[in-house]
Amino acid sequence: MTVDLPSSSSGRTPLEVATLCSAAAGEAIRAGFGATGIAATKGRGNVVTEVDFEAERRTLDILRREYPSHAVLSEETAANTRSEGWLWVCDPLDGTKNFSRGIPHFAFSIALCFEGEPVVALTSHPLLGEVTSAVSGQGCVLDGVRAGVSDVPSVQAAVIGIDLGYDNDRGGYQIGLAQHLWPGVQGIRAMGSAALGFAFVAAGRWDAYVHSDLQPWDIAAGLLLVREAGGTVTDREGGQASIWTRAAIAGNPAVHDELAAVATTLAWH
Repeated sequence: MTVDLPSSSSGRTPLEVATLCSAAAGEAIRAGFGATGIAATKGRGNVVTEVDFEAERRTLDILRREYPSHAVLSEETAANTRSEGWLWVCDPLDGTKNFSRGIPHFAFSIALCFEGEPVVALTSHPLLGEVTSAVSGQGCVLDGVRAGVSDVPSVQAAVIGIDLGYDNDRGGYQIGLAQHLWPGVQGIRAMGSAALGFAFVAAGRWDAYVHSDLQPWDIAAGLLLVREAGGTVTDREGGQASIWTRAAIAGNPAVHDELAAVATTLAWH
């Protein structure tokens, strides 16, 4: 989608504002890593910490100051947020279970959408300092260098990321898919952060990523990152993915198409 991107109240671009949010949230995340326990449980395996709330508060403060007329959909305060017009979709700490256990694999992720389509995206790894970003029509960038999906030609030659989510049946489908693929694949990774899963595909680190229990804040940035890196993202049935897609397949075009053909033949558990 090509639209005229709005300048913020201070004259910044949306990507500059997203970068400010990433820096502010990242500071809170780094300060709390290894020192913050679980604050609440939202279901089996789905936890939240005080750092989630602090990272979100810092992000919302910046967005409300820079774009006071824009709607915001963020994981920890998600409610009946309107989706038409300009909408920021944010996950202040994706991979909270990892964070709460001292596992250094989690992300900050944010996207600016227009009429439900992401047009600016940023996903950062707060500990590594890596930032993957994209603006619609301008390509994907990892730490200032143009990024692109891998050129691996087949599932057999691929490393594929698969995460389980929090729905028992959908997680069971993921396990069934992994069992079906194995051992006809180079490797399967379940690392616990959807935002990093999509970012890793965009950077060519993984050849494909499959998740069947997504929320808008899990996928919004990743959609644009992968597409601008030359990859493909669809729903599990092969239709066009959106920020509301629950089950998605992302990958370089060759691996994506082969994997999608396999996934559509497997029934939900």
